[in-house]
Amino acid sequence: QVQLTESGGGLVQAGGSLRLSCAASRRTSTRFFMAWFRQAPGKEREFVAAYRWDGSRTYYADSVKGRFTISRDNTKTTVYLEMNDLKPEDTAVYYCAADGTLIVSSVGRQDQYDYWGQGTQVTVSA
Repeated sequence: QVQLTESGGGLVQAGGSLRLSCAASRRTSTRFFMAWFRQAPGKEREFVAAYRWDGSRTYYADSVKGRFTISRDNTKTTVYLEMNDLKPEDTAVYYCAADGTLIVSSVGRQDQYDYWGQGTQVTVSA
């Protein structure tokens, strides 16, 4: 079992930046994928970004490419989502997710992740 705890959400003006953190309860293997999803009011949860613990690849939704960066710390227990040039349409609850068995082709599918955090609210004002 892995418990995930997000932090770093808040209110920011359009064009601003925020950094979200996701702390895992234990070190995860290099096979783990860590990901961020988000859910805006009235919309389905959508993939944002993912990072494979061995550092070999990162993955991004087209809507955030060039603005968001996913990374991890060297202790392999925390993953970050650096969000720059935020837009009102980025407003959502952001969830951290993890899984140790999914395959690359499924990295954007929320139903493939076994572990989830409680979410952190990000609000971007116009």
